[in-house]
Amino acid sequence: MGNELFRVHRPFWWITSTIYVEIDGKEIGVVHRRWHLWRRVYDLYLGNKQFAEVVNPGFWNWTFTLKDIDGNVQAQIDRDWRGFGFELFTDAGQYVIRFGNSDPSFQTGPVGMIQELETSHPLTLLERAVTVALAVSLDNDYFSRHGGWGIPFIVVGE
Repeated sequence: MGNELFRVHRPFWWITSTIYVEIDGKEIGVVHRRWHLWRRVYDLYLGNKQFAEVVNPGFWNWTFTLKDIDGNVQAQIDRDWRGFGFELFTDAGQYVIRFGNSDPSFQTGPVGMIQELETSHPLTLLERAVTVALAVSLDNDYFSRHGGWGIPFIVVGE
């Protein structure tokens, strides 16, 4: 309907990135990336309280699972593989965020084809906003050519 639900702010970074979630100019959550040589590790906060952590097992794994402090699954972000040529020559990623069990009557069209995710408890709307900000950060940190460590575009010239 054209209404702004929330805004993300991502300042410049060198090694570890941070993305902030704001509603009406007030910071409500933050996503911090922790440095690791081969894993993708993120901490998600709502206010000053950490509600989830993502520890991706390796560089070629494109599934990011949010877990709470007890190790229970809360949500999952998948970056879909769209083909070698498409991934190499474009900067258009497609992501699926699964927040967990939902009402089957709302699952129509392409949403009905997405596999359900069993979670310990549903995320609140504010936690979901921070999770969407994580997807934006993942794209910028790893998959976008003008972000972080995505696949570089090599130019060969004379």
